[in-house]
Amino acid sequence: QVQLVESGGGLVQAGGSLKLSCTASGRASAMNWYRQTPGNERDFVAGIIGGSSTNYADSVKRRFTISRDDATNTVYLQMDSLKPEDPATYYCNAVTLTDGHYQHYWGQGTHVTVST
Repeated sequence: QVQLVESGGGLVQAGGSLKLSCTASGRASAMNWYRQTPGNERDFVAGIIGGSSTNYADSVKRRFTISRDDATNTVYLQMDSLKPEDPATYYCNAVTLTDGHYQHYWGQGTHVTVST
């Protein structure tokens, strides 16, 4: 079992920045951020595998940056140039590989609000 604790959400003006953090209780092969708005599915935002292989949803490329600190099992999401379409509940996701099986774990979510 991997437990995830997220922080860093809040209210920011359009064009501003926020940095989300997610600390895992154990090591994960991959760590991702997803986001969800009411009535919609949870969408992938960004992911990092190992220490440096990253990928992003097209909607956040060149605005968001994912990184991780393996010493503390923490993944970050630096969000710059926030837009009115970015508000959502952001969820941290950790993927582990155990005995040939992938396991997914989720954080409790942190809210991001963008004012215009």
